[in-house]
Amino acid sequence: MANVSGLIHVSSMWTICSIPVLLFAALVLVGCASTRFAVSGQPPGQPLCQKSSKDAAAVILWGPRWRPNQKDIPLREAAAQRGIAHFFSSSGCFAKATILRTIGDRNAIDLSPAEVRAVVAAEATAPRYVLSITVRELGPIVTLFSSLALVDGGTEVVLEIRALAPATGQTTSAFTAHWQNGGPWVLKGVATLEYDIACALQAALRVSRTTP
Repeated sequence: MANVSGLIHVSSMWTICSIPVLLFAALVLVGCASTRFAVSGQPPGQPLCQKSSKDAAAVILWGPRWRPNQKDIPLREAAAQRGIAHFFSSSGCFAKATILRTIGDRNAIDLSPAEVRAVVAAEATAPRYVLSITVRELGPIVTLFSSLALVDGGTEVVLEIRALAPATGQTTSAFTAHWQNGGPWVLKGVATLEYDIACALQAALRVSRTTP
């Protein structure tokens, strides 16, 4: 399977994910924000969220894998959990989604193929999709350009997404999605993180190897 790498520039964040204008204005200090979305790796042949999936059940295995110097880990993990739950309950991608952070004492993203098969077998409704979502980054970003007295900031989300075959637990596709919203003179805090990860998921699950 060929490696796919691409960058999609989005002029307005509402083209990927809608947010009330007044709320957005309250959360962004100054500046005009835009959204960028990049994908690398091996996306699936067809988008994971499409018309044919909306009547299907899914199992979502998720967990964080932060860099060693990551700050405010409990806050970020709580925001990630809320955003993931909100997305899969409201996006219409799947008729039913079981969301698992841990299985016993194991992190859900670390399960072996045999353990994935056991999780699938325990579901009352046989899932057609099993996704493993690793959260690598979720938080504000600020870059200072002292020579130009310029601030470039916003928020970013980095997700590693694997589609697993329910019958075998083996990986069928794996890719990294990098979502950013911000720009010159944009300062965003942690208040939008739940929303940001939901927007990143909405974009990522509509990616395929044929995405322009």
